[in-house]
Parts: sequence; C-alpha cells; structure tokens
Amino acid sequence: MASESAPQYNIDDYKQITEGQATILFPKHNEVFYNPVQKFNRDMSIAAIKTWRDMTMEARLQRYERSQRPEKQRPATTFTVLEALAASGLRSVRYAKEIEDIEYIVANDLLGDAVESIRRNVHYNGLSQRLVRANEGDAMAVMYGRRGDKFDVIDLDPYGTAAPFVDGAVQAVKNGGLLCVTCTDLAVLASNNHPSTCFYKYGGSPLKAEFCHELALRLVVHSLQQAANKHKLFVEPLLSCSIDFYVRLFVRVHERPVLVKGVASQTGLVFHCRGCGGFATQALGTVEEGKGGSKKYLVAAGPSVDRLCDACGGRQEIGGPCWLGPLHNRDFVRRMYDGVSRSATLYGTQARMKGMLKVVLEELDTPLHYTLAQLFSAVRAACPTLVRVNSALLNAGYRVSGVHSCPAAIKTDAPAKVVWDVVRAHVREIGRSPRVAEGSSAYRILAGEVGTEVSFEPHEGADPESRRIKLVRYQINPEKNWGPKARHGTQRSAGGGDGGAKRKPGAEAAAVDAAAAGLEAVAVAEADAEADAKKPRTD
Repeated sequence: MASESAPQYNIDDYKQITEGQATILFPKHNEVFYNPVQKFNRDMSIAAIKTWRDMTMEARLQRYERSQRPEKQRPATTFTVLEALAASGLRSVRYAKEIEDIEYIVANDLLGDAVESIRRNVHYNGLSQRLVRANEGDAMAVMYGRRGDKFDVIDLDPYGTAAPFVDGAVQAVKNGGLLCVTCTDLAVLASNNHPSTCFYKYGGSPLKAEFCHELALRLVVHSLQQAANKHKLFVEPLLSCSIDFYVRLFVRVHERPVLVKGVASQTGLVFHCRGCGGFATQALGTVEEGKGGSKKYLVAAGPSVDRLCDACGGRQEIGGPCWLGPLHNRDFVRRMYDGVSRSATLYGTQARMKGMLKVVLEELDTPLHYTLAQLFSAVRAACPTLVRVNSALLNAGYRVSGVHSCPAAIKTDAPAKVVWDVVRAHVREIGRSPRVAEGSSAYRILAGEVGTEVSFEPHEGADPESRRIKLVRYQINPEKNWGPKARHGTQRSAGGGDGGAKRKPGAEAAAVDAAAAGLEAVAVAEADAEADAKKPRTD
C-alpha cells in the first residue's frame, strides 16, 4: 500500500484537465496520458459499474433476508476495484469521486512515472491514498497474486488487445464480479487482414463483412468465455458495445460449472457468402431436455449450409468460432439507461450514452445482421427505405431491429430465404436493372421463387423508437485526428484508453484511420440515408 506522505510537485509545471468530477494534472507539452475521445468510455464505465453495484447489492440483500442469518452476517455494501493499467489515474480518480460505496481502488501501472502521476492526481483531488492505492507492478502479477483475495470489479483498458490479461482477470474477480474490457485492435478483430493474429489472440477468425463489428464483439466474448471456462467459470455478457475505434464489454463472471457445460451450444462458426453477403451460423453443441428437468449436452449435427450459397451460388467462407449467445442483459441495460437518464449533469456524454443504450435495448438477441446496401447492391437495385424493408419482415411474422454498431442495419430472426424473398419482391415492383447480366450472382438471386407472402404495408413497429424521438444513435467523429493513442512504454503499462501521444505506425494505424473515415461517413448520413434511393451498382 502506498504511503500517506503527500507527493511533491510544482503546480506551475502542469496543466489542468477536468473531466466529470475529477481534475487531473498533466505535464505541460506532454500528451502521454490523456485521450479526450475516451471520455465516453469512462462515462459508460461509471454508469455500468453503478448499475452492477445496485443489482449486486440488491441480490445479496435478498439472499441474506431469505436465509434469516443473524445481523452480524449482513452482507457488505462496499466493493473493491482494480484498474490494472491505470496510466494517469484519471479513470480511478473518477471512479473514486463519482461512484458511491467503493471500499478501495488499486490503480496499477508498470511504469514509475505513471504511478507518480497517479499519486499526484489522487492528492490533487483530495482523495485518500487508502481509497485510491497507487501500485507499481506488472498487471498479470498483480491479478495472479490476488486469486485468494479477489476484487469485485476489474477494469482492463490497454493499448490494443486485452488478450494477455484475460486469464489473470477471470481468476482475480469474485463470483458475480464485473469485468470491464476494452480492445482497440479492430484492424485485427474487424477485418480479414490479419486472420492468423486474430485466431491466436481471440481463438477465432474474423470476416470482412457488413457485420464485422458485431463479429468482433462475439470474438472477444468467445475469448473471455474460453479463458473463464478453463477454471469452471461462466462469463455473462451484460453490455457489449462497438464504439468508435474500439470495443468495450461489461461481463459478469459466475462460479457456475453447470452453465459452463452449455457454452458449446452458444458457440459456433459463421458461414459467409463471398458473393451476396448472406450468412448462416453453426453451433458446436446442442442441449436436450431430459426427464425431471435434466439436460444432456451433445455434439451438434452439421454443416448448416452447403458448400455453395443457396441464394447466389457463391463460395462460403468460415469465421469463428465465436459467441452466438446474447451480447447484452436486457434488465441490466434498461436499468443503466434509466440511471443515465436521471443523471442530467453527471455525464458529459449523456446524449450519446442514452442513444447507444436505447438502440442496444431495441436490438434482437439473434447473431449478426444484414444492411440495406449489402442486400440491394447484391441485386444491382436501388435501396428502399429501411422502414419499408422492416415492415415487410414484420408483416411476415418475424422480428426485426437495428444494431448499435452499424447504421441502416437489419437484424432479424427471419430465415435467409425470407430476407431474399423481400429483396426479390421489391425488385419485381420497381423493375430489374439492365445491368444484371445473365448467369451473374444477382441474376441467380432474382431468378429464385418468392415463397413468402410479402407485404410492404407500413407496420407500426418498423420505425424504431430511438429514431422517432431523435436520440443520438450514431456519433460523428468527435474531433480532428481522433483515435487510439500510442502506447507509453511496454504493453503492460499505460492503458491505451487514457494514454498516448502518437499513432502506432504501419498497417494497424492505417486500418484504424480507414475505419474512422467510414464511421464518420455513415454516421452523418444515417438519419435519413435509407430514405434516399441509392444508385445501382455498375460493376
């Protein structure tokens, strides 16, 4: 534990940056530790931890009252936090000042100058070093050393991938505890440029597809699940977000071996057609109900698709294995949304938080999604409105929603055949493009029979509430040259979310730049883009 002696510093050597209730001192002419774009990340993390705290304490109290144990055994209402890669300590200081009932926070970093920054900022914000405990150490060593005295909450916010830290984290968090995990290496997770790298980091292969950012989330959940399952632990996703240039996940870890047995049935492969962009999933296991409520865990039958796509005849490529189960806990997200809505002055990014959480609440729990552009460019046709396509699927008796990670996306439980029937029906109304060559994939799709009764009559549920009430659903670029900052020292030091000055050179930075440009383009146009007919493809 750090000494209570106050750190020595000259205030004139530092500039002050205020975020939330924290004011942090940063060395002048040194951008190493602060990334303002990550303010949204930190705001979301505070709201998520508060929501987890409320739900956890309520559950503990209910169990205590049912057990009729004596008063002296009443469960504790405080909890502990580890920020494994703390950099300047901004996140830990904000947690200490803005989240009630924290017993203590260990703010760890490998680098001595980062630890001095933490101590300086803890002192400047009037916090006790017993509450925020600066620690200089290797993150993995710290977590492995606390397997006998675990934390309630562990926050991993590294530069790049969190993969090296996951095994230690799942062993150092309490039963029912919260893991907050950031990965910024979307050049690996959300493209097909580095499939071998993705496989050894996350245990699955990515795909270049419209749903690449959702697949990135599912690959990260899969990696967390695999690390936890080895220790008979189960990872429950509470909220999984694709944000700007990174993914951020909040998961609860349970000591429930019976849940671990069912993981194979929620894990699987993704088959993606290189021609039309259609997809299908294949679970790696099944669960059968036995007598008396017992369950049998069996291997799955397959494959779920032919070698060639049923719709267009294109070749299938394989992604995963990845998590196919729910990415969010609806009760958790609803309570988090309500808490954010009541805190008008606490979160500087409240408008964006409400928008993202509302879209997440609207999301179906089915894996992956289509987009308007993907579906109708496959048949060389102008796009209809999103409301028109949603109405057709709803009128056919299926569910449909948007996706927080992709504007103009269509997530549905309708079979692929039904989705393509809607596309065919629309094209038959407007007429086929003369650019559709005989024998092409577009020709083969449109030649299929429409086996579904398709009605484009407007459906009351086709326009999501988040859009009707004009929430900020998809954010434009927050500032010029935004994005991840370069690591400071070694990877096991300053967290990427709160630190860095220069971009990492090479292909990864280029890919992040490209992704950022694409995000801005779709975000600016999202609100009414689907209402404007897109020109048919000419290739």
